[in-house]
Amino acid sequence: MSSLRIAAIIPARLQSSRMTRKVLRPIAGRPMVEWVWRAASLSGLMDPVVVATDAEEVAEACRARSIPVVMTSPAAASGSDRVREAARQIDADIYVNIQGDEPTLTPDFFPPLLDLFRRPEVEVSTLSVRCPPEEFLNSNAVKVVTALDGRALYFSRATIPYDRDQTGFAGYRKHLGIYAYRKAALERFASLAPSPLEKLERLEQLRLLENGIAIYVAEAPRDTIGVDTEEDLVRAEAVLQQMHER
Repeated sequence: MSSLRIAAIIPARLQSSRMTRKVLRPIAGRPMVEWVWRAASLSGLMDPVVVATDAEEVAEACRARSIPVVMTSPAAASGSDRVREAARQIDADIYVNIQGDEPTLTPDFFPPLLDLFRRPEVEVSTLSVRCPPEEFLNSNAVKVVTALDGRALYFSRATIPYDRDQTGFAGYRKHLGIYAYRKAALERFASLAPSPLEKLERLEQLRLLENGIAIYVAEAPRDTIGVDTEEDLVRAEAVLQQMHER
C-alpha cells in the first residue's frame, strides 16, 4: 500500500437540487466542505486531497483556507463525472471520491476503505454500516448485500434482503457513498453509459455491477450525517460541536 499513490477528490457543486449552496453553509464555524477536506487530510493516507468544483465562489472559499482546488466543467452530470474530470489532472494509482456534503466524516473512515486494496482483485471499494431500525424503510438510506468475501451483490433503495418469514431480521447494511477506485476502474467507469438498473434505482454504483466490475465493501467505524436538509445541518453541527469539545 505504501507504494501506491492515493489522491482524494471532493466533488463540491454549489447548486444542489435539494439544498442549494450547501457545500458553503457554515457548520460550527467552518464551511461544510472544509470539514470534509480536513477529515480526509488528517487521515494522512491521501495526497493530494483536492476539492473539484465548477463554481468560482467555492474555489475562492477553498483558496482562502489553503484548500487545493481543481476547476471542472459545469456540464459534469454527477459527482462521479466531476471526480473523473479532476482525475485527468492528477496522477495517482487510486482515487477516492468523497462527497462534499459529509461533514461528520473523521480520519478513521479511510483506513478500512483503502485497506481493501491490499487484495489484488479489488478494483473498487466502498463502506457500509449496520442500518439503524428507523431507516429500514427509508429509500434514501441505500441498502447493500454482500457475498461472504465482502463483494457487493446488489445495492437498492428497497429493504434488502427481504425477510420472507418475518423472522425479525435486523442485520440490514446501509451503504455510505464514499468510493475508492483503481485508476483503470475509474477510467472504465467513465466510458460506460448509464445502465438499466442504475436508471431504475437512480444509483450510479449499479452501473459498475451491471458491467461486471466488482465493488468490495468494508465496515465503516460509524454512520455519518449526509446533509440534504436544514434538519440534517442542525444535527451535523451538534455532532461536530460535541467532537470539538472532547
